[in-house]
Amino acid sequence: MTTLRNCGTIQLPRQAFPPRHSITLLRHLALPVAGSFTPRLVSVRRRSGRRPILFVETDVPESVSMTDSNSIPSSAHPAYTEIVVVRHGETEWNADKRIQGHVDVDLNEVGRQQAALVADRLSRECKVSAVYSSDLKRAFDTAQAIADRCGGIEVIKEPGLRERHLGDLQGLSLSEAAKASPEAYEAFLSHKTSQEIPVCLMSITMFRGGGESLDKLYERSTSSFQRIAAKHRGERVVVVSHGGTIRSLHKRACPSGRPAKILNTSVHIFHISDGDEWTIKSWGDVSHLNLKGFLESGFGGDRTSG
Repeated sequence: MTTLRNCGTIQLPRQAFPPRHSITLLRHLALPVAGSFTPRLVSVRRRSGRRPILFVETDVPESVSMTDSNSIPSSAHPAYTEIVVVRHGETEWNADKRIQGHVDVDLNEVGRQQAALVADRLSRECKVSAVYSSDLKRAFDTAQAIADRCGGIEVIKEPGLRERHLGDLQGLSLSEAAKASPEAYEAFLSHKTSQEIPVCLMSITMFRGGGESLDKLYERSTSSFQRIAAKHRGERVVVVSHGGTIRSLHKRACPSGRPAKILNTSVHIFHISDGDEWTIKSWGDVSHLNLKGFLESGFGGDRTSG
């Protein structure tokens, strides 16, 4: 079967692994889909000026239970680690379009419901061996909901998975940031990856200090991710993190690609191989957010989020 290296968007059904389903694959069509079951190419949809969509189907034995994650075969292969990356649930600062960075903001009610929905979804999929999380509460509480539904696994805190530190911009809305700290705001929007967020000497916020460059974020987040992958070769693990951090992971796996918006509790699946090759299996799946209003409230995840 042809090996493809395109990046794009995945669309999954609400119910995990129905007997036949279609998936938009991102890279390496020959990789297993829905466990160890081999996908078959059904059709290719050509789109003018855009990457093609490939549809595959796979058969799942009737003996596989859809209600107990411990009875579902692991989707991982001895040659790689499968890491399910989840962005944290919504916070009040997300809803207010306020920059968070390292500020420890709690989930709001919508965020807690989103966490419950993604936890329920992952509990019905392949067995999870470990759950890792940023040490910020909005990520940790999302991870705890997942761990509780996936057999009561202990959540392991990993500070390297934190959001980008955004210095004086933290706590401000985008419009406030542009007025209160123009230099820091310009650095925040800069495409120069080595650009740090400068200290604003006239800062009126309570969160003083400079912020990280994209290069520093990339280095710490990908290093943490690589360590987790090396520790769990042949297993399936969950990592709960933040929009900026997840964009860095996408850059490592697909340097020339541009990720779509990363909504709250969106699911992204990576395969990390023995040869240090990163493959994106699926991206931006929010099929579990089937209740009205949840998708519309998923602020952030683009390059202006924090």
